[in-house]
Amino acid sequence: MSELIIGLTGGIGCGKSTVTTLFENLGVDAIDADIVAREVVAPKSEGLAAIVEKFGKGFLLESGELDRAKLRSEIFSNDASKNWLNQLLHPLIRTSIEQQISACTSPYCLLVAPLLIENNLLHLIDRVLVIDVDEATQLTRTLARDPSSEKEIKAIIASQVTRSQRRQAADDILDNSSTDLKILKDNVALLHSKYLALVTSANT
Repeated sequence: MSELIIGLTGGIGCGKSTVTTLFENLGVDAIDADIVAREVVAPKSEGLAAIVEKFGKGFLLESGELDRAKLRSEIFSNDASKNWLNQLLHPLIRTSIEQQISACTSPYCLLVAPLLIENNLLHLIDRVLVIDVDEATQLTRTLARDPSSEKEIKAIIASQVTRSQRRQAADDILDNSSTDLKILKDNVALLHSKYLALVTSANT
């Protein structure tokens, strides 16, 4: 198991995936909370069975997979459904994350979670790394890669903790406002050295 767990977070469009890939290229193990959230409702999973029992087979696609769009509509319009779903999924997600963290072998690992703060995952990690850009940059980058409308993206930004709250929770902040990938690579390399040094100092 890795000796240091870094929680990597940031708002939509800040470049979390790019930064994660750069760390992985340096040999760092990474767990993606979004992937875990999909895995716990995969076909034949305990999570999907419970959702079908609660809401009915109409929430399945023909392929047997969860109809995410339909479930999303249900929980946005019904607080009781949203609370029920959170109570079902959050423990399953946490258990899976903990198991994957235990299996990591790099000196430190990343838990990549857009909603690290919102979903109270801070107890799973040792440090918070925030990938930071301003809201205008979030909007521009997300519009460039995503079919969502500006209104929908602004709603997602509004549903997340504020940039200020995220920065306050951070142990490290990585400014990703530059479009120069070399600058980002250099900054990731500096953080990589810092985290390796923290692991080394903890062992001496």
